[in-house]
Amino acid sequence: MSILPKGEQLRRAVRWISDERLDNPEANVSKLIGDACLKFNLPPKDAEFLVHFFAEKGSEKQGE
Repeated sequence: MSILPKGEQLRRAVRWISDERLDNPEANVSKLIGDACLKFNLPPKDAEFLVHFFAEKGSEKQGE
């Protein structure tokens, strides 16, 4: 196991969720966030960030 710089796991989670959404645009974002939190061992603070981050991305997409 390697020690990653602070925030690296969160960046990886954002990238992973984004890639999953590209592969399957109909994927449930809440489920992807939950899966990412487990996969990347994220604390609740980072999970909250992901919820807000992808909620904003979704509202931007709807405004297009």
